[in-house]
Amino acid sequence: MLAAIGAGAVGWSGHVLTLPVALLFPALWSAAPSRSTAALLSAGYFLAASRGLPHGVATYFASDLWLGALLWFGASTCFVLVQTVLWTKHTGPGKGIRFLSATLLMAIPPFGITGWAQPVTAAGVLFPGWGWWGLAATVSLLIVLTTRRWPLAAIIVAGFWSWSAASWTSPAEPAGWTSVNLELGQTLGRDATLERQRDLARKVRRAAAEGARVAVLPESALGLWTPTLELFWRHELRALDMTVIAGVVVIDRDGYDNVMVEVSAAAARVFYRERMPVPVSMWQPWRSWIGEPGGARARLLADPAAIVESTRIVPLICYEQLLVWPVLQSMLGAPDLVVGISNAWWTAGSSISAIQRSSMIAWAKLFRLRLIMAFNT
Repeated sequence: MLAAIGAGAVGWSGHVLTLPVALLFPALWSAAPSRSTAALLSAGYFLAASRGLPHGVATYFASDLWLGALLWFGASTCFVLVQTVLWTKHTGPGKGIRFLSATLLMAIPPFGITGWAQPVTAAGVLFPGWGWWGLAATVSLLIVLTTRRWPLAAIIVAGFWSWSAASWTSPAEPAGWTSVNLELGQTLGRDATLERQRDLARKVRRAAAEGARVAVLPESALGLWTPTLELFWRHELRALDMTVIAGVVVIDRDGYDNVMVEVSAAAARVFYRERMPVPVSMWQPWRSWIGEPGGARARLLADPAAIVESTRIVPLICYEQLLVWPVLQSMLGAPDLVVGISNAWWTAGSSISAIQRSSMIAWAKLFRLRLIMAFNT
């Protein structure tokens, strides 16, 4: 139990090079002497990995920690349930196939909606640049770690991990692109004043003066997207050979979409709609069941990639950076660049924001892609 908690806490500490520690979990799961023990190990691993959730939820909803703790335990239910049901006391290759099945179920919807802390993310640290072959190698190691040959798999993991750590470099940013990170707290996206928009435009102009031709702003940076706001930004960019990528919200009478827009002096367009908004705080499907409007839409399998400035990008907004399927779906399109944006003010004092960053770094390294991230804290 202590080892499972350690695997979750250290593996998902927010430091990308510690991600392979999470591969300890399948070996522990396999060694569990009973189904109840497997359930306890799964709970310990997941709760430790997602330990920042209670504080983050309490901050977001301005509530006591009890609400955060309730959602924390609720989020672990799917992971624990899948791992417990698929556990078996029988040894052999079948056990590895069962763990692989559990991993697959937690990587894709519907279980994948809360599919955080997937050990397979460590592929980017173990096999940087290997792409789909590196993913396949990591999956193979996960299977072997659940068998009696787990010491062999552990030695292989240690070897590749050491080699990677010794030569590690962070993914490069694309030439001519820059991130505009902000420290505006919860006011970002909620302050609809003209002065706020002018302040953001000044930051973009400074980036242009430093040679950038594409500026990436965080999630919700521009607030509610309207024709008036579009005209303002096109006007601000009229004298600049500059493109702005930013997070905005597009609303209608039935709800809203959390999106990315591309704006230049010539035109503006919504090029990405978030596939998986944050459950409960944003995505509230039960509203439609009782005939009430509101809540963010989950596009699930839509818009896996987009082309901006002749570059094919993987767009990831906030919560999607913690999941597996949005990343892998986008990688099928052979992209050139990962663009991650987040309005992470509510994660202050927790490990969530750091885990988002480390996950994106790992995936970018696995597929040898450039990476640019813009966060608001």
